[in-house]
Amino acid sequence: MAKWSEEIEAEITSLLKDWLKQHQRTQKDLKHSLKADSERMPILVNILKKDYIQGGLQKAVKRLCDVEDEWYSGNKSSSQDSKDPDPFGQLDLLLEEMKEDCNN
Repeated sequence: MAKWSEEIEAEITSLLKDWLKQHQRTQKDLKHSLKADSERMPILVNILKKDYIQGGLQKAVKRLCDVEDEWYSGNKSSSQDSKDPDPFGQLDLLLEEMKEDCNN
């Protein structure tokens, strides 16, 4: 497993911004789902960093999949509805890309 680095942190930050935009969610939505103390991006990334340190990239991505599942199951922290028919498809693709980046 690759150690947490500034490069991984930058990738995850970019991933979160794109992911939230795609699902029409806000950092505040993610804050509620992750049960974070703040909606600031460094705090949200730090939660994923802890998951990454405990279980690697798989644990961090699983956490995001669980959040996405929560949003799609109707336990939404936002009144906005996303219409994506494959809620895990994008995260699966991103996981593969991140695995490739970590192996290089």
